[in-house]
Amino acid sequence: MRKWIAVAAAAVVAAAGTASWWLLREEDGVRPATFRSELNTAHYAPIATRALDPEPLTAAEVFAAGQVASGGITLTGGSPESLADCASAVWGSAEAAVAGCTQALRAGYTSADGRIAGQFLIFNLADSAAADRLVTALGRDGFVRPASGLPEAFDGARGWAQARALGHYVTVSWVAPAGPGAGVDLTHPQLAVDGLGFAVQQRLV
Repeated sequence: MRKWIAVAAAAVVAAAGTASWWLLREEDGVRPATFRSELNTAHYAPIATRALDPEPLTAAEVFAAGQVASGGITLTGGSPESLADCASAVWGSAEAAVAGCTQALRAGYTSADGRIAGQFLIFNLADSAAADRLVTALGRDGFVRPASGLPEAFDGARGWAQARALGHYVTVSWVAPAGPGAGVDLTHPQLAVDGLGFAVQQRLV
């Protein structure tokens, strides 16, 4: 009897340990399988600080169309979100890196066949140094959280992501399979979603 109790207790402890591991994993968030980053260059000097570019971004400016496309792949977007609390859009070390961020805009996208989904985010930071710090943090032990408009089947851990520091802004595009099954080619979906960063280029004109 005592032996049975000991075995049962050990099983409970093991189960608790497993549950704690999954809870921590959920709390920590998900990182994409492939991540690429790009820090600032002199090209973005005209918008290197918010003081030089004080007008806030708008969802209409960034998400001007309801669809994005590349290479014959079209993804349709949901309702864009405008977040005043930038920390709510990230986890891990990225939470500290968004200090001074005044807005985060994001939207989720899904392909017509439902096999691919993605999101685009843009953070409005104080200056280019802050933007570089956020990009660096995203490449370490922190990342963005999925947008509310993404399907539940969005498998971000099998996805591709690109983070760019563009003056005092940071853009993040993240695409992934939306459901089980064989791998899908994420090349054109990534290009399509990442193309929303063109809104920042227009700020340079």
